[in-house]
Amino acid sequence: MKNLVIVESPSKSKTIEKYLGKDYKVTSSKGHICDLSTRGKGGLGVDIEHDFKTSYVVSKDKKETVEQLKKMAKDADFVYLATDPDREGEAISWHLARELGLDLNENNRIVFNEITKSAVLKALDNPHKIDMALVRSQETRRILDRIIGFKLSKLMQQKIGSKSAGRVQSVAVAMICDREKEIAAFVPEEYWTIKAKLEKKIETLLVKYKNKKVEIKNEEEAQKILDKLTDSFVLEDINEKSKKRSPYLPFITSTLQQEASIKLGFTSKKTMSVAQSLYEGVELSDGAHGLITYMRTDSTRLSNEFVASANELIERRYGKEYKGFYRVKNDENSQDAHEAIRPTDLNNDPEDIKEYLTSDQYKLYKFIYVRALASLMADAVSDSVTYTFDNNGYKFTVSGSKLKFDGFLKIYNDYDKSKDTILPKLEKGDVLKAKEISKEQHFTEAPSRYTEAKLIKALEEEGVGRPSTYASTIGTIQERGYVKYQKASEGGKTKYFFPTEQGLVTDEKLRQFFSDIINVNYTAQMEQELDEIALDKLNYIDSLNEFYDRFVPLLDDAYANMTKPEPEKTGEKCPKCGGDLIIRMSRYGKFKACANYPDCDYKESLVKKEEPEDTGRVCPECGKPLLKRKSRYGNYFVGCSGYPYCKYTETIEGQENKRFYRRKKK
Repeated sequence: MKNLVIVESPSKSKTIEKYLGKDYKVTSSKGHICDLSTRGKGGLGVDIEHDFKTSYVVSKDKKETVEQLKKMAKDADFVYLATDPDREGEAISWHLARELGLDLNENNRIVFNEITKSAVLKALDNPHKIDMALVRSQETRRILDRIIGFKLSKLMQQKIGSKSAGRVQSVAVAMICDREKEIAAFVPEEYWTIKAKLEKKIETLLVKYKNKKVEIKNEEEAQKILDKLTDSFVLEDINEKSKKRSPYLPFITSTLQQEASIKLGFTSKKTMSVAQSLYEGVELSDGAHGLITYMRTDSTRLSNEFVASANELIERRYGKEYKGFYRVKNDENSQDAHEAIRPTDLNNDPEDIKEYLTSDQYKLYKFIYVRALASLMADAVSDSVTYTFDNNGYKFTVSGSKLKFDGFLKIYNDYDKSKDTILPKLEKGDVLKAKEISKEQHFTEAPSRYTEAKLIKALEEEGVGRPSTYASTIGTIQERGYVKYQKASEGGKTKYFFPTEQGLVTDEKLRQFFSDIINVNYTAQMEQELDEIALDKLNYIDSLNEFYDRFVPLLDDAYANMTKPEPEKTGEKCPKCGGDLIIRMSRYGKFKACANYPDCDYKESLVKKEEPEDTGRVCPECGKPLLKRKSRYGNYFVGCSGYPYCKYTETIEGQENKRFYRRKKK
């Protein structure tokens, strides 16, 4: 073996090996091979007293992999480290170099933003040293998470029974709790509107009186206005203009997660998993191809080569008038290390390769493909008109629009909800009779709870965490039982985040004792410091010392003064021992329990059990009735009434759930 190339993923290694000749062997580390040790003082794997010196060990499940890599490296003339082009990937390359005994001063690190033959070969022609500034940034993040994760989580477990706390996850929980408190404290305000339905199917809204905005606070005020109106509406003004709509920028990690949630119904975890498979490579008719560029990016930049190929395709397929121009708009905190998420080759049209993709891969790939191509197309142009009618000094308006030139909507229409509103042609001075004039009561609404897309957007806007970590953060706060992601009502369609009782208690205690470090501003500041460390502009030891000097006094104070919340008493006595009955919480909901536990184990569920509901259908496996049931986690599903002898289940949407083993009654 002349050259060994080590990547992270087995599927990626298969794709890349097909691009290289017989002189190359491509294998994978299967992700991280090392982690901080849990031995030593505090089990941190970090010697805080000696400049946060780290102690790493090979993960148990990677020992065999590392041994195989060592053997392969020994037999190779040269080893290339081709892990992902980000801080995590740089750290994995560093761990591989250390474990395999590679020279850290050697140019053995190669990076590519897309898995295509040209990109891989170009990377091999331009190897460089491992970027230790990137490694230090990743290591600093890991040290921070280990210290907080171990020390703060241990405190929370001992004091209030919460499973964990974290630098980013706790801020996400705090944001959800804050929103819930806003909703609880919200006092709706009454207001009224007045509408008039006119001839020619025109519906207008009262907006002004004597050049002032009309604000109607109660029914009495609304009725006074109605009493002054006649049934004649005079067209006083016509405002016509052309409106342009620019195309959306190509996807970055956060916008991909948000839009896939809204338009495709994907969770952030699913989006990143499917995107990973598209990046690593899919087997097409002529071999494996990486279909998209790297999906962890915060830059909307596109390569000159892609822009040129996109412009050629747009002109050839749609005409010169559909060509737009290249725009870049990056956030001030953007690292701009990689391009936006885009297809690697526009010749791989989603419809042409659909048969090689799973349903989810096709949906996401098509969205990425269309978004990137549309970003370089011309603006959509609409002709809009606003009519203003006068009725005794009261001004009523109605607006309409008609698409004049579809521009980027030519291909983006499937993901856009805008529709034409056509108004009849009128002239100034026209008088239209009212068919109906009505008043309507409204109330201001509380702020909406976070959907997954809105939470991701809020986290990004506040600079909390990194978009590449949002999926795992959202998963963690649900697994820890701090929030639930569910519909607001049984008939609702949209899911929202609700804090659980444990989540509210955890947030309250963290605010009480750790408000200096568990907050939006400090967490965002730490992200900026990590960026500066990655650019070699900040000493990572100074950053860690500043954090630790702030953290320790808070931790000591919490150990001394944090108390468990007093359990809520029911006022009832235990039927087994006569002790007080109190309210406790489990992952299945509230229950009554004896205060003398563990000496007395009496408990009684307070969760009302819903009776199964007959669906009117029969099980396709055994023919028995199918029932709508509620799981112990609060979700609804359809299951066979023959359970446990038949374990057939479906989602509420009617899709068979194949993760259950079925056993028919003999």
